[in-house]
Amino acid sequence: MHDLRAIRENPESFDRGLARRGLEPMSSTVLDLDSRRRAAQTQLQEMQARRNEAAKEIGLAKREGRDAQPLMEEMAQLKERLPQVEEEEKALGAELDGLLASIPNLPADDVPEGPDESANVEIRRWGEPKAIADAKQHFELGEALGLMDFEAASRMSGARFTVLKGGLARLERALADFMLDIHTGEHGYTEIAPPLMVRDNALFGTGQLPKFEEDLFRTGDHYLIPTSEVPLTNLVNDQIVATEELPHRYTALTPCFRAEAGSAGRDTRGMIRQHQFWKVEMVSVTAPDQSEAEHQRMTQCAETILQRLGLPYRVVTLCTGDMGFSARKTFDIEVWLPGQSMYREISSCSNCGDFQARRMKARCRPKGEKQTQFVHTLNGSGVAVGRCLIAVLENYQQPDGSILVPEALRPYMRGLERITA
Repeated sequence: MHDLRAIRENPESFDRGLARRGLEPMSSTVLDLDSRRRAAQTQLQEMQARRNEAAKEIGLAKREGRDAQPLMEEMAQLKERLPQVEEEEKALGAELDGLLASIPNLPADDVPEGPDESANVEIRRWGEPKAIADAKQHFELGEALGLMDFEAASRMSGARFTVLKGGLARLERALADFMLDIHTGEHGYTEIAPPLMVRDNALFGTGQLPKFEEDLFRTGDHYLIPTSEVPLTNLVNDQIVATEELPHRYTALTPCFRAEAGSAGRDTRGMIRQHQFWKVEMVSVTAPDQSEAEHQRMTQCAETILQRLGLPYRVVTLCTGDMGFSARKTFDIEVWLPGQSMYREISSCSNCGDFQARRMKARCRPKGEKQTQFVHTLNGSGVAVGRCLIAVLENYQQPDGSILVPEALRPYMRGLERITA
């Protein structure tokens, strides 16, 4: 959510930020609604005060034997008009809140400008892509091994689901355990087992609602989480935390559920884009002056996973046209996939500044002070388990169709060195 005071003080800066996002200026619309709502609030307060004052005057007039009829008529008019003004103030407030809730976070000053992923800026690369003759894609490898069954998944669930068997099912579990052990044991994250179903207020807090409801799966009064960013970030929903205790770092392994409403025709084969997938998520809650350093640290934590697995990757800064709704700056980590002969996203690490905190009313207070300030929130994949499995399959494929298990994973695979049919 955006700071109305900041928009009032510098509407030009707000409009420049929107322009960088490819949006039309909106400050005049926001400020007009704000002005009308505040005027309605003032009118309401004045009418309520006059009602209270008139009630006293009526009582005094009756005690003194004076004619109270004019005052009683005024009171009747106030009682009739007050609900109308209350409704007007409420409607203007709802309209303003709805407008502000639909506006994405403004990009940080150093975010590159551009309309789409073509304008993303590469920062660094790690590892050399392997030269693999006649490299196959993960679904070709998995199906040939008889351990990846899309047809069975389709019979029970439809498109964009997968059944993993045997060595590949174990590999997925091993990858998740491996990631959690590193993030909790080496990087200081606290492991959380969060709810997989949340109410709409939690999704509003992190920015999925109301704008992206079509990408969510709903069941009754709850939604299935599209990422554990939602419950992890909402751990500080409507809370005031001690500034000296920050940063808070959380990690979780959960299934994620996404409708992929806008992905018709994209990655229809294989496991790249699924309705259900596993992900290890990282979330940090920081003081405002900590978030930029925490953003770099979080990205490096995700990179550690790929380095230990020997998977080549690159890190890019997303441009203004490719960033997510709640992010003010995002680093994507893209892993090399020999079967596609290209880098594909495997982790997205975003600094959201105070954008989510304002929606959640999440604040911090220094010890001994009365004044609070909004915390900053960050989230990142540490990493997407299914996509990491894809990367391992394609980068460790052997000429005979088997998959070599990366050394770092072998303790998690009970010593298994190779996955075969």
